[in-house]
Amino acid sequence: MVGAAAILMRRWGKETDEPVFGSQPDIPEAKPQGIPTLKMPTAKGWVEGHKPTTAPGLAVNMFAGDLIHPRWIHVLPNNDVLVAEALPTAGPVKSAFDYAIVSTMKRAAALGVSANRITRFRDTNGDGVGDERTPFLENQTQPFGMALVDNTFYVGNTDGVVAFDYEEGATHIVGEGHKLVDFKPGGHWTRSLLASADGKKLYAGVGSNTNIADNGMEEEEGRAAIYELDLESGQSRIFASGLRNAVGLAWEPETNALWTVVNERDGLGDEVPPDYLTSVKDGGFYGWPYCYWEQIVDDRVPQNPEMVAKAIAPDYALGGHTASLGLCWMAAGTLPGFDTDGMVIGQHGSWNRSTLSGYKVVFVPFENGKPNGPPRDILSGFLAPDEKHSYGRPVGVAIGPDNCLLVADDVGNVIWRVTGA
Repeated sequence: MVGAAAILMRRWGKETDEPVFGSQPDIPEAKPQGIPTLKMPTAKGWVEGHKPTTAPGLAVNMFAGDLIHPRWIHVLPNNDVLVAEALPTAGPVKSAFDYAIVSTMKRAAALGVSANRITRFRDTNGDGVGDERTPFLENQTQPFGMALVDNTFYVGNTDGVVAFDYEEGATHIVGEGHKLVDFKPGGHWTRSLLASADGKKLYAGVGSNTNIADNGMEEEEGRAAIYELDLESGQSRIFASGLRNAVGLAWEPETNALWTVVNERDGLGDEVPPDYLTSVKDGGFYGWPYCYWEQIVDDRVPQNPEMVAKAIAPDYALGGHTASLGLCWMAAGTLPGFDTDGMVIGQHGSWNRSTLSGYKVVFVPFENGKPNGPPRDILSGFLAPDEKHSYGRPVGVAIGPDNCLLVADDVGNVIWRVTGA
């Protein structure tokens, strides 16, 4: 088995495709892979004095450390910072390739025992460090997304959304929660949450179970979608579909449009297709698994011409397999040198291409409610130059107290705080 895994994990020849970014990307021709590329750096973490590289004019410090796979961040109205700590566990190994994937993911600290908790941090003296730390909510099921609406705190567990009573300024949740909606666990396990401005609706991202509906569409029913939950009636519905793995969710304030970042399919090449940032239309279908981008058909999937014909092209390509997960709106001037509005994106980084991509936090400028211009790095340096190990992997991003940017790093087990230098 080890020998077979080693063969499956060999590095495929480098491709010449240029990174695919922007509103009108030139997507290379697909190169279907019989055995997908599998390459992930070994998790190393940060040593004392070592930290990510910032854009000019910025500084970064550790806001919180000694976490267990911190994935997502939510800032409460009183500036307490909540961090969801969760990790997927290994599924059954049915093939040599499954064995290779599990071995690689464990080496990269991407599989293990999940903490299943949300931890609260408070900066009590204003020095940019969360010096007060308490358990906020424990014994969850791979918690990820969080939202506070009035006196109710919502958690996106992998198996559904749970609501808890919350008192203003509370340092921990007291009492049992009640589930609003069930989701199928497994596969793409994260469940992001975002409340509407009026507090009447809650939106949740639910990723696909497999890469391209490998086990049939019946198994994918209710997945690869963004849900809308009506908090008054308790009813839920699919708001948009065909989104292979929509993770971060954010509002664009000028148009009040919902935006998301989506991880696209594997096995077609280093830059095919690109992950993307897109606005999300009510009732919209975005192509998965039948096609990608501007209705480019994926020949590996049994076709449905009617669904292909209705597929909406995304707004902005983010490069192939960058694993763009985190998303938040950042107003002009929040950080020095970033003088336009735009979206901040935490790119967790690839594991399935010959030359690695992502492993950074980027900013996409907006104008008139749409992306306008190339992405700019905010934080980089998470990946060693030789690509053999990673110091960290950025995930969730959020605007924190005093116009800082907070970044969850699930390999470094750190929350980073970015400010002006």
